[in-house]
Amino acid sequence: MPVRVLIVDDSNFFQHRLKDIISEHPDLKVIGIASNGREAVEKAAELKPDIITMDFEMPVMDGITAIKLIMANRKVPILMFSSLTYEGAKVTLDALAAGALDFIPKDFAEVSRSSEALKKKLHERLITLAGVSTRAIAPVIESKPASAPIARPSISSSPVRTPLNSPLLNQQQEDATKTPAQDNYRLKKQPRLLVIGASTGGPVALAEVLVTLPANFPLPIVLVQHMPENFTKAFAERLNKQCNIRVREAVDGDQLQPGLALLAPGGKQLMLDRRNGGSVRVLPDDERVNYKPSLDITFGSAANIYGDKVLGVVLTGMGSDGCNGARLLKETGSALWSQDEASCVIYGMPMAVARAGLTDKVLSLKDIGPRLVREVM
Repeated sequence: MPVRVLIVDDSNFFQHRLKDIISEHPDLKVIGIASNGREAVEKAAELKPDIITMDFEMPVMDGITAIKLIMANRKVPILMFSSLTYEGAKVTLDALAAGALDFIPKDFAEVSRSSEALKKKLHERLITLAGVSTRAIAPVIESKPASAPIARPSISSSPVRTPLNSPLLNQQQEDATKTPAQDNYRLKKQPRLLVIGASTGGPVALAEVLVTLPANFPLPIVLVQHMPENFTKAFAERLNKQCNIRVREAVDGDQLQPGLALLAPGGKQLMLDRRNGGSVRVLPDDERVNYKPSLDITFGSAANIYGDKVLGVVLTGMGSDGCNGARLLKETGSALWSQDEASCVIYGMPMAVARAGLTDKVLSLKDIGPRLVREVM
């Protein structure tokens, strides 16, 4: 049975081009079109689509309000179309906090010429996200915790992929459900650097982890989130408002400091440097690399500079970025944690490192932040 798609957009041109592109895939079927947010809420309730594509700027009711109302009635995966601007990034982050699962750039030129790259990306994204059963979607908190770290509800989803019946993976998933009293795992060496990477579902997951860290968290932090250029600045600003630690988009030469999280800029690569007691290099895009930024590159650089003094964490996301870099970290003796299948929006990147036997500890999303505090404070 094909994936049933509801298109929400006020542009007649975009509605029809999007419908044509989606309908080219035999496993996708457009079952309705809505021209504004209010109509989207009504059609989502009536047609019960498997996934919704959503614009933001619409008459009558905007996309963010529509997402909240749709989610209040029936949770359904939503893919946002976003402009590649700073303002568009802020709106997209609001949409993700409201319950949207992912976003894709809204490029009229690319849609007009029916780009093959766009078709492939859109088809893949719709089919993958439609497989996510959203059991719990919690909005990101908007301000810093008043005192102690806040335990927030996690985003959970049914697995997108068929579980692998490997004894190693089964044991790792069992370990993730153990209480602290049952869990004897401890870091063998005190790390000097924390590197966290994520892709789909990452903006909310990263916020959930970072908001639990106190202002005096003793490690420098490097964040790698798959995002386009212009988006990472808005995302870093949002995280900085939510967290007790400081968060900012990295610039070339930034010094690593305890309690400071540097977010790799979209469209570029971030590497570590020995200068000034530890700093970052922000490098131009390389067309040979699929992800910009790439967790593989940052992990590999961290392994080269810090050896066995790194703690790497792999969160929710499509694909396997980070797996090759994780192997380098493990070869130097560093530690690696990954998010468990049950709490991932997309169990791709964490599954890759777990399947490769590189994960020291599999943890539920809600446990990663508190575990970081216990292990390194």
